[in-house]
Amino acid sequence: MNRFELKERVVKRALLHGTFTLRSGAVSNVYFDKYRFESDPGLLAAISREMAPLVPGGAEVLAGLEMGGIPVATMLGQQTGLPVAFVRKKAKDYGTCQLAEGCDIKGRRVVVVEDVVTSGGQILLSVADLRALGAEITDVVCVIDREAGGVEHLAKDGLKLHALFTMSELLPKP
Repeated sequence: MNRFELKERVVKRALLHGTFTLRSGAVSNVYFDKYRFESDPGLLAAISREMAPLVPGGAEVLAGLEMGGIPVATMLGQQTGLPVAFVRKKAKDYGTCQLAEGCDIKGRRVVVVEDVVTSGGQILLSVADLRALGAEITDVVCVIDREAGGVEHLAKDGLKLHALFTMSELLPKP
C-alpha cells in the first residue's frame, strides 16, 4: 500500500463529522477516532510500517502513552525492533506501582509515541514524568498532527514532533 492509499484508508476508517470537544478543550467539527484505525490490525500494521522511518536514529526505547499510543508503539516496536514502555497517566497504586511498564527507561534515549496530537498537553505531562525517571527524550512520533499548536508547544520543551500525517493532508480540499 502506498502513502496515498494509506491516507485514504485512515480517512475512510477514522474521520468523523459532528461536534467534538478535544482533550485541549477546543471544539472541532471533525474528529479522527484513533481507536477505529488502531483496532484494525491490517491498517495499524500499514501505519506502523510507514511510521518506522520517523523514529530517529539512536532511539533505544519507544514509549507508548496511555491509551492510544500503546497499540501504535507496540506495532512500531515490531517494525523497528525497539523495546516498548507502556506509559500510564498516573502510576498505579498496586502491583509494581510504576508509571512506565515493560522495560527500563532510565538513562535511555526514549521516543514518545502518540496517536493523535492536538496541543501536546498530555505529551508534555508524560515527558516531564518520564524525564523525572531518568529518560532522555527529544522526539515524539505520532500518526496524526491536528496542527493545533502541538508542534510549537512541544518545541518549547525541547521536543520535535514527527507526524505521519497532518490534519491538512487528511482533510478533503474544499
